[in-house]
Amino acid sequence: MDDIFKRALSGQSLFSNRDALSSDYIPVRLPFRENQIIGIGEILSPILHGSRPSNLLLYGKTGSGKTAVARYVLRRLKGAAAEQGIDVNICYVNTRFAGTEYRVLSNLAEALNLKIPFTGLSAGEAFARVESAVDASKSNVVMILDEIDFLVSNYGDDIVYELTRVNERLNPSRVSIIGISNDLRFKELLDPRCLSSLSEEEMVFSPYTANELKTILAERAAAAFYRGAVDEAAIGLCAALAGSEHGDARRAVDLLRVSGEVAERETAPRVEEKHVRAAVQRIERDRMVEAIRSLPLHAKLVLLSVLTNGVSASTGEIYQRYAKQCRRIATEPLTQRRISGLLAELDLLGLVSANLVSQGRYGRTKKISSLTPIDTCKEILSEDSTLGSLLT
Repeated sequence: MDDIFKRALSGQSLFSNRDALSSDYIPVRLPFRENQIIGIGEILSPILHGSRPSNLLLYGKTGSGKTAVARYVLRRLKGAAAEQGIDVNICYVNTRFAGTEYRVLSNLAEALNLKIPFTGLSAGEAFARVESAVDASKSNVVMILDEIDFLVSNYGDDIVYELTRVNERLNPSRVSIIGISNDLRFKELLDPRCLSSLSEEEMVFSPYTANELKTILAERAAAAFYRGAVDEAAIGLCAALAGSEHGDARRAVDLLRVSGEVAERETAPRVEEKHVRAAVQRIERDRMVEAIRSLPLHAKLVLLSVLTNGVSASTGEIYQRYAKQCRRIATEPLTQRRISGLLAELDLLGLVSANLVSQGRYGRTKKISSLTPIDTCKEILSEDSTLGSLLT
């Protein structure tokens, strides 16, 4: 460790401002999103003359700039409102990171300087406290619900509906909602009464092209690295790799950051294409490792059951292996229907592949196979002491 730290201290850093490549960094300029910035600004501008703006839904694939644009516009709006003596509170919560309805309400409360106990209150009581905090603030409150589709698909739309109706009980405070969703079919999850209250304005963000990503990365690189510390070819490769995956700007920026870290560890004078390729492997492995480690016990058992023979198997065969594994560690197995759900979740995470195969007159069946290296996967699963006896 001493050698590592000495090498880090003695080496020349390639980064002039590493924060410029962080996920929560909002740059001074957001290229290729001028129309969306103007559109959101016009929708929210009534705040500046004492009116409540429309609620807003932002759609688009991951990394298309939805969150960055919303936060950029609100930062500018808050500054303009302050010059006019108008108080604007911005409450941001990523519902996927929050995890539960209660934690969503807790995060909204924290943004209003209200502390809610970590546990112990009903969702109704927590909402009532958030409403009281909004009313006491006597301000315009804009609530950003990022990945709102996760909240609604897992817990229903009750909280969203209550937030859309809360203005009926507030005076003089006002609440506006900006929902951000990666799912273009999100509205199908909403009850009609909730949809009519929430979906007043909508905006769709298209994915970035590879050329647009290259421009974005060049600007970020200029802000994050010292002059001459990044080859143009490395920026182009980051953009091409991210562009091939649905134009994900977030992935492109992460890839550039990790590439810089790889080059820095090698004490290289600049970031080159080879560092980008090494960063791709590291990011993919890190994502897979984190995804497997965070799985609950039964999901790990299902994944282990998929790995057992190393070939594709039907859902019924996977369930038989899973039930056998449960007996070996004295754990009550879940129902086959629940295991089918877990397999779908593992498929969504990219850890397994679930393909529907036709068997002619015998109908169709789903074949499950692993998408992760078996040895690596078992190595990660072996870290769970409960599964140790199954891997020996």
